[in-house]
Amino acid sequence: MGVRSFFKLVEIQTKVASMIPFLLGTLYALFRFQQFEGYHFVLMLASLLSFDMATTAINNYYDYKKAIKTNGFGYEQHNAIVRYKLKETAVLCVIVVLLLTAVGSGIALFLSTGWLILLLGGLSFAVGILYSFGPIPISRMPLGELFSGLFMGFVIIFISVWIHVDKDRLAVLDIHGGMLSLQVNLPEVLLLLVVSLPAILGIANIMLANNICDMDEDMENKRYTLPVYIGFKHSLSLFRIFYGLAYLDLLALLMLKVHPVLVLLVFVTIIPVYKKGVEFTARPSKEKTFVIAVQNFVLMNMARIAALGVAVTLTALSIL
Repeated sequence: MGVRSFFKLVEIQTKVASMIPFLLGTLYALFRFQQFEGYHFVLMLASLLSFDMATTAINNYYDYKKAIKTNGFGYEQHNAIVRYKLKETAVLCVIVVLLLTAVGSGIALFLSTGWLILLLGGLSFAVGILYSFGPIPISRMPLGELFSGLFMGFVIIFISVWIHVDKDRLAVLDIHGGMLSLQVNLPEVLLLLVVSLPAILGIANIMLANNICDMDEDMENKRYTLPVYIGFKHSLSLFRIFYGLAYLDLLALLMLKVHPVLVLLVFVTIIPVYKKGVEFTARPSKEKTFVIAVQNFVLMNMARIAALGVAVTLTALSIL
């Protein structure tokens, strides 16, 4: 398997959906708590990226095995296994290596941090596998947007903050004498949820755009996604609403003085995000316009990362 076919199999361009929340959480830990652990950062990066690639490869393999209609809808182009004539054994080997890397790095992170990582990591792994595999995969249900948004947009940010800070800042999970105890700093966790909303909604929109583009194919292959349930027009309306809610959330964070004033610069992205959103809703297409959902997500959240990065740098310089 070549590099090009591997990148197509794992859909490398979509990995921004996990890497951006990871960077946002890291910068939030630096900005709000002034804490950073390099070793934990590397372990989570390896585990997160490997697992994200593995779940995508599993999803493509599962679609390949379960497809009822194997021509039309661009199937021959957007399924890497068909497009590059990949051997099933090679695909399965890639999936196993990626999963072993993810699990190994995750266990090392657990041993270096605490039980909460094992709980959240295990839950994330389970959802990631069930997303693409099982009797009724999540990706074939009207819950894909909800699960992908919450787990990739919030849980990743939560973990990427938690691994850097003193545990009582967010949550502590302990086991003593067979007794399990969980302590949660509720105000901080709820605040982190609000901070995560633009990422949650942006990732949900990537999934929604993908399902809108695949509606005909999904109905043919009996995949009952959210657009199949609520219809084409309502799906496009929801796509627009998610972007509006994301910017309203950013405005609320500024008014509450949670984000630095520099995040005002993020609102410059409203114009291109709106224009690209109109372009997608006018002509939804997997080959031509689906990428707009990814581009909008990257634009909005990379602007946040840049603003937070500058704020962290200025804060560090003032401390020095």
